[in-house]
Amino acid sequence: MHIWVDADACPRVIKEILYRAAERVRVQLTLVANKPLSIPSSRFIRSVRVGAGFDVADNEIVRRLQSGDLVITADIPLAAEVIEKGGHVLDPRGEFFTEDNIRERLTLRNFMDELRGAGIETGGPAALNHSDRMAFANRLDHFLCRSAAG
Repeated sequence: MHIWVDADACPRVIKEILYRAAERVRVQLTLVANKPLSIPSSRFIRSVRVGAGFDVADNEIVRRLQSGDLVITADIPLAAEVIEKGGHVLDPRGEFFTEDNIRERLTLRNFMDELRGAGIETGGPAALNHSDRMAFANRLDHFLCRSAAG
């Protein structure tokens, strides 16, 4: 199992949780971004820099993804592609996207996109708070323990 991170938009605090988890459970963690990243020196952690452009990082993650891998992203279309390819998706707020909920999330995302396209102010997501960070860390730990067990 490999953990892939859609790193351009991933909050720093979530990356730090991932760094500690990769070291603790000795799992490969790769951050994919279109800008240079500062990552800790580790045999388990690496970054891949891709060119600038729409969905370039997303496409690289999907290209390298193997069934059973975990992807960290809040990007709903990327999450749908990962699930379709047999991967798992955890967003930075600690919510798993699944076959059961991804279609609903895509529909809502597309609806909100249409509203914004029509000039309606929809606002963005709330700032990541302590309970979001805790939910992420707890769900990540549970997933990694379950994956290690079999």
